Amino acid sequence: MSETRLKRLRWRCRRGLRELDILLEPWLERHGTNLSDAAMTDFERFLDSNDLDIQDWLTGRSEPADPAFANLIASLRSPD
Repeated sequence: MSETRLKRLRWRCRRGLRELDILLEPWLERHGTNLSDAAMTDFERFLDSNDLDIQDWLTGRSEPADPAFANLIASLRSPD
């Protein structure tokens, strides 16, 4: 992964909802350098989503229409 792409994603993880900031930024720090290009593209598309939708997905209030987000959401929920 290019450092430029990773920096851009770090910035995009700052959502303005504290609950999302607490989950997204640390997750990217732990996993960002190990993600495949496909997984990184899925994460970029995930970040294109509405903040309230992301929050609902992460809290289990709803499920995303995009099945590619399922593994990402599971990883974000994981305490690893």
